[in-house]
Amino acid sequence: MEKTNVMRLLEQKKISYQSYCYDGDASTLTGVEIAHAQNQNPEQVFKTLVTVSGKNVNYVFVIPVAEELDLKKSAKAVGEKSIHMLKSKELLPLTGYVHGGCSPIGMKKAFRTVIHQSAESMETIIFSAGKIGCQVEVKPSDLSKIIRVSFADIIVDKEEHS
Repeated sequence: MEKTNVMRLLEQKKISYQSYCYDGDASTLTGVEIAHAQNQNPEQVFKTLVTVSGKNVNYVFVIPVAEELDLKKSAKAVGEKSIHMLKSKELLPLTGYVHGGCSPIGMKKAFRTVIHQSAESMETIIFSAGKIGCQVEVKPSDLSKIIRVSFADIIVDKEEHS
């Protein structure tokens, strides 16, 4: 398996990780479908979302693949009045990653990153290794060794949607 920049960065910081690669078109599969195909618990598999504030400041949010980002809670978590999702076409020039292969580690610039609080109680979480079809599994506590990270409640409450 070819190493991604994410894997090289983890190794530089001496952070242990497990890597997974899968075949299939990730652009047509949901994160939950990919987790099931890999025999992974979807609650342990996270997706990386990039947002922009009204002041044109970017933030990264990492949430379980089955969940939806709550923009109000997320804005509050980073002390902004409001934020919105970054347009897909702006993702690659800003982060160096494509949609479906975005990782919180190894972006072109270091952005403030907020991970959903459920990760704090997990031994490890799985997220993109920076390339479509590749993932890494890392201890949430190790992420602070490589990126500026905090944990908060940033997902839409299920009860609001039912």
